[in-house]
Amino acid sequence: MKTSLETLEGLKRSLTIDVSIDTFNTKVDKILKTMASQVSVDGFRKGKVPVSIVKKRFGDNAKSEAVNEIVNETLVDALADAKVTPAARPSLTDVDSEGDTNFTYTVAFEVFPEIKLADFSKLAIDQIEVDITKEDEDRTLSGLQEQLIEFKEVKRKSKDGDRVTVDFVGTIEGETFEGGDAKDFKLVLGKGTMIPGFEESITDVAAGKEVELDVSFPDDYQATHLAGKPVKFNISVKEVGSPKEPKLDAAFAKKFGEDNMDALLVSMKEQMRTEIDGRIEQLNKDALFNALAEANKFDVPQGSIDAEAHNLLEEMQERMQQQGQTAPADMPASIFNEEAERRVKLGLMINKISSDAKMAVTMEQIDARIQEMSQSYGENAQQMVDYYNEDVTRKSSVELMIVEKMVQDVILEKAKIKAVKKKFLDITEKA
Repeated sequence: MKTSLETLEGLKRSLTIDVSIDTFNTKVDKILKTMASQVSVDGFRKGKVPVSIVKKRFGDNAKSEAVNEIVNETLVDALADAKVTPAARPSLTDVDSEGDTNFTYTVAFEVFPEIKLADFSKLAIDQIEVDITKEDEDRTLSGLQEQLIEFKEVKRKSKDGDRVTVDFVGTIEGETFEGGDAKDFKLVLGKGTMIPGFEESITDVAAGKEVELDVSFPDDYQATHLAGKPVKFNISVKEVGSPKEPKLDAAFAKKFGEDNMDALLVSMKEQMRTEIDGRIEQLNKDALFNALAEANKFDVPQGSIDAEAHNLLEEMQERMQQQGQTAPADMPASIFNEEAERRVKLGLMINKISSDAKMAVTMEQIDARIQEMSQSYGENAQQMVDYYNEDVTRKSSVELMIVEKMVQDVILEKAKIKAVKKKFLDITEKA
């Protein structure tokens, strides 16, 4: 076997492999003999068809099968001989089986780039810090109160803070759209949960009234197939409910699993700290990896970008499905190419840093991280732990989290770090 590697544009490569033509012909003859024992041809009993007849009728199929077999049997060794590692499975681009001495085939593929990382000490990275104030705690407690608000029907016009029950039908160009109608739909006025104009149209309106509303979906609406489109709503107000806040007493605390208000306040503060720390961790990680990506420019295989973009498209479609929405069937994965390229680059750099530093993750570290993650699942903590323990392959994602944290620590030891103070509300409102 002889190989010839050609460097094309960027990360593209072409590898030509020569194999003895006798090897190819032997493959074809063997396949034809097997076919002769299996195929049915008019005028011959099954298994008694002459090879010459089979060759005439099925010769092209036999050659195609022989090509596939030789490629599968020789490609790995050929790549090793050429000292090259493809970023994805190579594609067959050319075949020559008509030579006197050699059977030749050519494959095309991309390779991973050689990465030379910029000096970490030159990186300038902002890292967020947050102090939780008494005002933040009071606001969170008010949020708990709001969860237990009871609404009593009243015979007056609606106002902010009231809960209204409505039936509505939305149409675009006279046609009802998916998710555009509902019955006995409840919403609290003033929360801004509906598109602009909807809540305003049923404020200062009594039960029993009908409202017609012409508005447009925002240009940045999450369901992109509706974004910017004009819509007509016919709304029927069925009930207006006035809010009654619960008292902050032991009965209130018990509804959140605590015996008294002191215990509730302690657990609430702990939860606030856990929640904000998790969000800060993600923001700080993003800031660090963004700085790393900005300092290191290199090409990545288009095939890897395409695969990651497809994953991002599937993730978005799954989220929309969970929210009761339907993603357009013709949405191209290429709209995610920019983010996909960023993720592929970061993955390659993380792998490079962890490999150079000979980082290793133990099963004890993985199990400890799973236990730590489970704390945010409350009563379902053990169920979450069991999920990972049922299938050891699921722990690979946790291993990656740990490696990412180890890589962050390596960079943070050398980079120029600037502590940035943020307010609790600044972080939680953007989540």
